[in-house]
Amino acid sequence: MSEAAKFQGGNKDMGARMDSEKTKDIRMTNIIAAKAISDVVRTSLGPRGMDKMIQDSKGEVLITNDGATILKQMEVVHPTAKMLVEISKAQDIEAGDGTTSVVVMAGSFLKASQELLAKGIHPSAISDGFQVALTKALETIDGMAQPVDLNNRDQLIQNAITSLSSKVVSQHSDLLAPMAVDAVLRIIDKEHDTNVDLRDIHVSKKLGGTVDDSELIDGLCFVDKKASHFAGGPSKIKDAKIGLIQFVLSAPKTDLENNVVVHDYTAMDRILKEERKYILDLVKRISATGCNVILMQKSILRDALNDLALHFLAKKNIMVIKDIDRDQIDFISKSLRAIPVAHIDHFTTEKLGYAKLVEEVATGGDRKIVKVTGCPNEGKTISILLRGSNQLVLDEAERSLHDALCVVRALVKRRALVPGGAAVEMEIARNLQEYSRTIYGTDAYCVRAYGEALELIPYTLAENAGLDPINFVTELRNRHIQGEKFCGINARRNTITNMLDENVVQPALVSISALTLSTECVRMILKIDDIVLSR
Repeated sequence: MSEAAKFQGGNKDMGARMDSEKTKDIRMTNIIAAKAISDVVRTSLGPRGMDKMIQDSKGEVLITNDGATILKQMEVVHPTAKMLVEISKAQDIEAGDGTTSVVVMAGSFLKASQELLAKGIHPSAISDGFQVALTKALETIDGMAQPVDLNNRDQLIQNAITSLSSKVVSQHSDLLAPMAVDAVLRIIDKEHDTNVDLRDIHVSKKLGGTVDDSELIDGLCFVDKKASHFAGGPSKIKDAKIGLIQFVLSAPKTDLENNVVVHDYTAMDRILKEERKYILDLVKRISATGCNVILMQKSILRDALNDLALHFLAKKNIMVIKDIDRDQIDFISKSLRAIPVAHIDHFTTEKLGYAKLVEEVATGGDRKIVKVTGCPNEGKTISILLRGSNQLVLDEAERSLHDALCVVRALVKRRALVPGGAAVEMEIARNLQEYSRTIYGTDAYCVRAYGEALELIPYTLAENAGLDPINFVTELRNRHIQGEKFCGINARRNTITNMLDENVVQPALVSISALTLSTECVRMILKIDDIVLSR
């Protein structure tokens, strides 16, 4: 063989080696970036998890330990790390709870796959092995699941309390959990519904008071939309006929570029007279339909209402609630059965909504809210008024309530619950250890590694609760091997107890969704062997 041919052959080997090194490096970079994200939220897992304080570019501060919220606020640059942010978001949409667990699990699976790669197992083989393990894990969850009866309100409340136990407002869970359960149960048909549209539950926030002052309202609640008291307008109307208007009650104006030039007083008088006549005509036409409450949408182009219109409406004893947001219109029209009207010509009696009582209520100090009760559509929509002593508490209470509502929705979607306190993860880990001994090849390695990776959840729970993680996880593993499959870590009492007896339960959908999403994400990361930047 000639020297040139030898050199070429050597070059090829070298090129192949460099390629495989590059692929390894990229895979490692991806795994390290994703694990870094997982480590950030790990400390906020469980009832004793820590909170994060996040400051945005405007200097606004946010305190939370909700995984999805933390990751949403973080500026993540690495494309693989962004995938973990996406699965947290997907878990939030699908189940509402378990947003931290899903990221911690993904990080743990990546660590396991890193060790398997070091043993020389091919990434595709690891990916397939993880899929085998996931299928077996989902069978285990089905075996542990307890059926849920939606008529058993206490059982649903326990699920919501477990979801709230790790939040900043956990001390108020005995108020927020029943509120979330009652809100969902009132808008669904328990027998036939398989999902809940959370847009039918409107959460309003009002600063002042404490979280204990929050309440459930059958009807509507307007917080910052003050009833107009101009010219002595009414602030309480019984048997209200409500008009939802999207047009403006003020004099027509010229376009931005045009001007009206007035030379003498008579012309000025004539303009003012015409304005009065125009507005009076609008008010008479509204009054003629029998309407006695007006809800006005915000107008961007010009004043939605001027003082003259308010004066005439007050004389006709019509209550005015202004500055209704565009995104509230659908909820309001569904609650009141009122049809939004975009022009005065279409404003007829048939378009009006109805309510037994519309009144302005004082909520301490000079703060007032408007309540609309006795709506014709009770049982289809409901409002929740949240109170809080400062904006941070109020925002966190809203996020926590949303999680509790999502947990109840998850139980409506899939009517099964499983024990909390990492009992599910430990039982799956034990089952997969046993199962790995009955199969051969690389799958056995991968299934065992998958099971061991899940032990990070009980380990983290114990660590965050200030317990000795190694002792507790070993003890928990022994209990599960002895057949006590509902045992989990009780972070409140610092012991290992039967979670069903302690009423620490969560929807099966939360665990199923978290496992499925984290495994899918890890399998996708393992399959990536190069990053190409496009222009």
